[in-house]
Amino acid sequence: MKRALVVLVVTLGVLVLASGHSISIADDPLRLPQEKHLRNIRQLSDGGENAEAYFSADGKKLIFQSTRDGRDCDQIYTMNIDGSDVRLVSTGKGRTTCSYFYQNGRRITYSSTHLASPDCPPKPDFSKGYVWAIYPGYDIFSAKPDGSDVKQITKTPGYDAESVISPNGKKIAFTSVRDGDLDIYTMDLDGKNVKRLTNEIGYDGGPFWSYDSQWIVFRAYHPKNEKDIADYQALLKQSLIRPTTLEIWMMKADGTGKRQVTDNGKANFAPYFFPDGKRIIFASNMADPKGRDFDLYMINVDGTGLERITYNPTFDGFPMFSPDGKKLVFASNRNDKVQGDTNVFIADWVE
Repeated sequence: MKRALVVLVVTLGVLVLASGHSISIADDPLRLPQEKHLRNIRQLSDGGENAEAYFSADGKKLIFQSTRDGRDCDQIYTMNIDGSDVRLVSTGKGRTTCSYFYQNGRRITYSSTHLASPDCPPKPDFSKGYVWAIYPGYDIFSAKPDGSDVKQITKTPGYDAESVISPNGKKIAFTSVRDGDLDIYTMDLDGKNVKRLTNEIGYDGGPFWSYDSQWIVFRAYHPKNEKDIADYQALLKQSLIRPTTLEIWMMKADGTGKRQVTDNGKANFAPYFFPDGKRIIFASNMADPKGRDFDLYMINVDGTGLERITYNPTFDGFPMFSPDGKKLVFASNRNDKVQGDTNVFIADWVE
């Protein structure tokens, strides 16, 4: 679900390149001239819905979610960072999201609904406006990198997803509704020693660790007035949320020291720390008055120094730096063969 913002822009009908708008430049055809921090952009997937690509600890592999092979919803795949050797590593059943490599490279983790049902769960009812489905069938699993030896990590009723492993290899941060609200928790790799880190009314989710494992950055929606709180809680009872206003927050790994980083009232999501721990890269629709165009931005952890990174007129999101900080992987609608295709791209990072 962490990556459902792709569906948001699809639903709003905005994954259409403006007529006559070229995103090519002679020496780097997938890069726009304004994208000065990116070089040598390469497209790693070829059509359909591909997103949430994350590096292995050695920087040689990516794990990602994709709707392909005739399936109706996402499964988890791995590939080399040049796009070769694509392999299905989830069960092929249910719906999956939020995959990640263990730091030692011996296992992977992802969330899946396959135990609740082998079929794709129903899509949310958009008659209620744009909403995400918080499928109660989601649990977090681990497996060997080839997809074998699947083990269930979470077993509580309701939504458990959005899991990510700390760089020191000791903890999993994840989002759960186990206590009646959508909050961020940590646990050991085997699911023990669960600790709740957030307590505010509203959605706290999409966590990612700093490189030193001391901080967690996340997205949040905290309704303030009675009407918004009632709307949020009514939707949550239906396993839905409305994600049109999300801000970037960060906190220490024990849940203390919470502070808000962005404050623009827009849909800010998919935050990830720079290797230096002093900056955050994230996706946002802040530059589009209609809220339809998502691009990548960077910002200092104190909320200063905002800078736009991508200028593609449709969707760019889900950024992650390679372990050495030299490459950036992200999902984008640029260069789509079919309107609305979301593909995985990798680029060299230029300071």
